[in-house]
Amino acid sequence: MNIEIPLFEGFDDLDAFGPFELLRNVELAGGPFRVALVQLGAAPTITTSHGAVLTDIRPMSSDPAAVDLVVVPGGRWSNPDEPAGVRAECAKGELPRALAALHAAGVRMASVCTGAMLLSAAGLLAGRPATTHPLAREDLRAQGVKVLDARVVDDGDVITAAGVTSGLDLALWLVERELGPRAAATLERGIDYERRGTVWRAETEAAAA
Repeated sequence: MNIEIPLFEGFDDLDAFGPFELLRNVELAGGPFRVALVQLGAAPTITTSHGAVLTDIRPMSSDPAAVDLVVVPGGRWSNPDEPAGVRAECAKGELPRALAALHAAGVRMASVCTGAMLLSAAGLLAGRPATTHPLAREDLRAQGVKVLDARVVDDGDVITAAGVTSGLDLALWLVERELGPRAAATLERGIDYERRGTVWRAETEAAAA
């Protein structure tokens, strides 16, 4: 499975690097994941929300055959005047359009924290269940999304996670979904972390209906 995590000016460090480290651990252990940090464009540097400066970030895939899953981080949503971060990317529109095109071609999407706002801007969440950071849930609900109070919401081709540290739970859920609970439990022990909250699954809800 080829997984890309698109970075942009002002993205939240842990939103991206939490899932990256866990999924990369699976790759380094010989698992079937290929994980990459990418960017839309060719900026020489990208500065995180906490001031880390990254270089040599490869371009995001435009070919849907080259990527199976995109994990979108959030960052800097709460300040409407913030010149970088999710609000700025939503306003520019380039990243939401790229996400929409990949999803339309069959690429699965996931988000951490306010990365859900970028999925919403891409038109991928209207009328669907999703979650995001608690401070952004009313904003997401106002966009016609069925906001759930869950740590991770798995709606099949789109998976969203709540606040910043929920990216760890998202990554562990992806491992469980693709490789089974034993692989996820092994990874969980390896990073000395205990999953919390709930994973809402569309298929489970459908079966119970």
